[in-house]
Amino acid sequence: GRLDGGPALRRLDGRPVSSHFFGQSSFATYALTTAAALVRVPDGLPLALMGPLACGISTGAGAVFNTVRPVPGTQIAVFGAGTVGLAAIMAARNSPATRIIAVDRNESRLRIAAELGATNTVNAAADDPVKAIHDLCGGPADYSLECTGVISVVRQAADSVGMLGTCLLIGGAPAGAEFSLDHLTTLWGKRIVGVLGGSGRSDELMTTIMSLYAQGRFPFDRLVQYFDLADVQTALEQSYAGEVIKPVLRMP
Repeated sequence: GRLDGGPALRRLDGRPVSSHFFGQSSFATYALTTAAALVRVPDGLPLALMGPLACGISTGAGAVFNTVRPVPGTQIAVFGAGTVGLAAIMAARNSPATRIIAVDRNESRLRIAAELGATNTVNAAADDPVKAIHDLCGGPADYSLECTGVISVVRQAADSVGMLGTCLLIGGAPAGAEFSLDHLTTLWGKRIVGVLGGSGRSDELMTTIMSLYAQGRFPFDRLVQYFDLADVQTALEQSYAGEVIKPVLRMP
């Protein structure tokens, strides 16, 4: 709701409509917000392209920049090569991490992951991702990023890191979803960390990503395909089918 707790919109019968998801009101022609929630887009950058920074691009990138903070030699496994996972891969490419492994079931997304910075790719439809990651790293990875929200994948991400390793939960699972872990290997210092919104201030994080994009170091435009608002159903269908990574709707 609004800052006073009330709804901005109601149905014809008076029932309230939830209309401030993450404070974005993305489908509105205008949005009412606080100054603290605004991030200015520098002159010369395409405004329509910056939309995904509000949720998705900054989520994956911030998880790496603010939570992982790779040091030289860090080995990272990213589960899910969608918008969030690919943003994490691009962020890791701008760090001292030496091994960046992309895990997905879609070969076309694994190909773009390799082009955007993944040093290795694993097709989870053909190979056991935990074993593949251990083989590539010569043991468990230092960090795993679970970007799918699929509960069975959460366990794989947790199992792919070892003693003193960290598994980041980023993908949004359905409400009420639960997962289990092996107690003994988790007891040996393994950390399971939840990450929301990139774990940082939006103005600092988004401004950094925009600067990296302008420098050619964070080409997230390669993930975006534009659709007119009237074609929203096509955008949804192609997104669900994995044909488009990040659809962006443009208002008339």
